[in-house]
Amino acid sequence: TKTLTKNTVVQIDAHPFMQWYTKHYGIELGKKGKKGGQAGEHKGEEAEEKKSFKVIGNQQKRAANQKLDTTIEEQFQTGRLLACIASRPGQSGRCDGYILEGEELAFY
Repeated sequence: TKTLTKNTVVQIDAHPFMQWYTKHYGIELGKKGKKGGQAGEHKGEEAEEKKSFKVIGNQQKRAANQKLDTTIEEQFQTGRLLACIASRPGQSGRCDGYILEGEELAFY
């Protein structure tokens, strides 16, 4: 059946999380390699020019202390994340949850 219950593991779209991560840390996720060459680098430079020095400084401080697990990076490259439903969805189908990481992700 297609019933969502509490503690169900589901696959979710990773793009909203990639956008937040890029905005918060200034690091692009989901890129497999730099095959594009000049064109991709030029776009990145334009985006950085539009940011203020304070925003760039904040992103550099955050990125220095941040370490992302390799299994989560692989999921970002595929565009899908494994998540667990933490609430009990009602008739509307809305639910809250969290992204699996660590030992829990290794289990699945």
